[in-house]
Amino acid sequence: MPPIPALYALLDCNNFYASCERVFEPRLEGCPIVVLSNNDGCIIARSNEAKALGIKMGEPYYQCRKRLDAHQVRVFSSNYALYGDLSARVMDLLGQMEPEVEVYSIDEAFFRLPSATPEALLTNGRHLRATIRQQVGMPVSIGYGPTKTLAKIANRLAKKRPEHGGVFAILPGQESDQLLATIAVGEVWGIGHRSSRKLAVWGIQTALDLKNADDSLIRRQLTVTGARTQLELRGIPCIDLDSSPSAKQSIMTSRSFGKPVTALNDLREAVATYVAIAATKLRAGKQKAGCLQVFLATNPFRDNAPPYTNSRAVTLGRATAATPELLGRALALLGELYRPGYVYQKVGVMLMDLQAEGCGQGDLFTPPESPKNRELMGALDSINQRWGRDTLRYGSSGFARPWWLRQARKSPAYTTSWQELPVVKAG
Repeated sequence: MPPIPALYALLDCNNFYASCERVFEPRLEGCPIVVLSNNDGCIIARSNEAKALGIKMGEPYYQCRKRLDAHQVRVFSSNYALYGDLSARVMDLLGQMEPEVEVYSIDEAFFRLPSATPEALLTNGRHLRATIRQQVGMPVSIGYGPTKTLAKIANRLAKKRPEHGGVFAILPGQESDQLLATIAVGEVWGIGHRSSRKLAVWGIQTALDLKNADDSLIRRQLTVTGARTQLELRGIPCIDLDSSPSAKQSIMTSRSFGKPVTALNDLREAVATYVAIAATKLRAGKQKAGCLQVFLATNPFRDNAPPYTNSRAVTLGRATAATPELLGRALALLGELYRPGYVYQKVGVMLMDLQAEGCGQGDLFTPPESPKNRELMGALDSINQRWGRDTLRYGSSGFARPWWLRQARKSPAYTTSWQELPVVKAG
């Protein structure tokens, strides 16, 4: 068979959070697993075995706890340090094997392949799966298609149908209508619940219906975005790879407290911690912030306590990414916001008016930033990157942190903390 034109591909990590938990605990293979949201609130991830038990996404943990125990479901608190690191390893390995890669989310990446035969495509996919499984321990599925939308659908079929061995291709010129007829329109990439309801009024229920629908109708109902999706279903590429994602417009760090907070000192520790996290992200993106906002709130659903929500923002005279400068401003804002007598549930920090490191307009009354600041922040980030977050931290962020979110079932940070490395004993 002659070579087919260049194709898009989507690599997706299977049941990513649950699979991360299995990497360092292989005996969990085949066991039902769920992962909980911050403060062990709701279910945010399920293994296939847990899905088969009828456990719903977003179900509050306290409501289904007895059912989970009855079925011996393993329950984990979210471990974002582990998940983020394993994601980075998968994406780095993919980047070594494929030249054009777009990291789409924590567990998905698009890439593009040159002209190849169908047999070479399948061989390529199996090699990628085997390499990632061997070197990272992560199971993945790969879908190929002439457009990113069709690659998404192919990936779904690769994942849902075991007979494909985790790799599936929708090829140019191949009759794909039979496949598209099995895909609900709401499962098409870019078509959400609201769009699905609009399309249902016109009898458009499947991906095939959307592909064959009147062009002017789709443009009226779903604007140019829906029209692009329709063309992609027809095999006409309209969404190219984005290998250089656009810079962030803002950075927010916030968590609900593990237990209610009333003391100003606890709030100061939380704000200091969140400023440090946000500033690290800012520097990692080679940006600086021109505006800082702090907000805090009580629990609006708590009947026996008065509600209070407020925020303050300040424009910085000189945009900066230095933690000490941001920290001083944030703590001053918190002092203005704090009201004694309230039971607080959440505090947060947002960095806005983000600019590239080398850009920005100063003013006559604010001196330029000292080079020592940049050197200090560079050393801080380098040490924490090598030895783990909070190896070096500001004393104002506290140590005991009684307000920190609940993670009663969190697995170790196997790959990012020296103290939590797996120990192997030879007998």
